[in-house]
Amino acid sequence: MGVVPANAQATCADRFIQDGEVLQMGSIQIEAIATLGHTDSHMAYLVNGTHLLTGDSLFIRGCGRTDFQSGNAGAMYDAITQRLFTLPDETLVYPGHDYKGETVSTIGEEKQWNPRFVGQTRESFIDLMANLNLPNPKKIMEAVPANQECGKVAIAAR
Repeated sequence: MGVVPANAQATCADRFIQDGEVLQMGSIQIEAIATLGHTDSHMAYLVNGTHLLTGDSLFIRGCGRTDFQSGNAGAMYDAITQRLFTLPDETLVYPGHDYKGETVSTIGEEKQWNPRFVGQTRESFIDLMANLNLPNPKKIMEAVPANQECGKVAIAAR
């Protein structure tokens, strides 16, 4: 079953999940938290109130980019500082990926050490993100359509 964030441009969803909605799977409770900014439909998921799956919004000592795929740096700053950084400091943070091999942090650590947010105002964050000048990710032309099809990748005829 494909559960996809509300407003996502995905044709494959069996169900769309709303901000604040809770999925109950046996003893596991998963709360959807809108973290718009990387895309206009991005969600983080708080599992049992202690483990936060942040996807491409909050990374360990970083954050996802906001320069393509309906990104918005102001929305990301608001989501991280007003939604995620208000969770208890001991909340474990598990990003969708990490380029340095890190796998877990905490909200407290990120509030103290994440250079994308420490000492930044909303305006300075927007300026920082606008001037990262990052190259396009490898295989972005394949990844976006695959995201819209819940990971199903079209295979070209030979």
